[in-house]
Amino acid sequence: MTSLTPIAAQIAVDVAAEQKSAEVTDWAARIGWLVGLVLFIALVYWLMREGWKWRGALQGDLPELPTAPEELGEARLTMSGRYHGSTTAGQWLDRIVAHGLGTRSRAEVTLTDEGLDVVRPGAADFFVPLAQLREARLDKGIAGKVLTEGGLLVVTWEHGDRLIDSGFRSDHAAEHNEWVDTLNNMINTSDKSDKTEGAR
Repeated sequence: MTSLTPIAAQIAVDVAAEQKSAEVTDWAARIGWLVGLVLFIALVYWLMREGWKWRGALQGDLPELPTAPEELGEARLTMSGRYHGSTTAGQWLDRIVAHGLGTRSRAEVTLTDEGLDVVRPGAADFFVPLAQLREARLDKGIAGKVLTEGGLLVVTWEHGDRLIDSGFRSDHAAEHNEWVDTLNNMINTSDKSDKTEGAR
């Protein structure tokens, strides 16, 4: 029995030594993985940035955006919320990035008899004349952003030879229905008056 005690003690020492050595961290491997991960993230970011520039170059034929006239007139509706981006009309994933239209931002939107004025802090403002407005509707997604059904106000407008959908979300989503009704009424009235003038 006494001869087994030193053997058992040696086994216990060996097990303890193995457990201790297992706790040693291989810092070189960890640093290698970390550097590799950082390089991978940087590569993905660079590819996204180059893709954004390439898309902007493809859309280089898009004319400069109209600016708001000095006299906008009385506001029919105003909205504070977010601008979620613009796409080719009917193609909610075909984002338009030229002239800053691809930049998501806060937005102050005002509708007057002259058109739709979009003021964006930190991004390019733009103005859509009433004659270029085509339609307003409620939707759930644009430019890769998906919301609840009817959670997005989408305004279709013509610029150059393109039809563009621009998506807005009010801080008070209940306002969206009023915007759709008012915009569509103004567009229909404008179309009728244009046809009447053309018939004279």
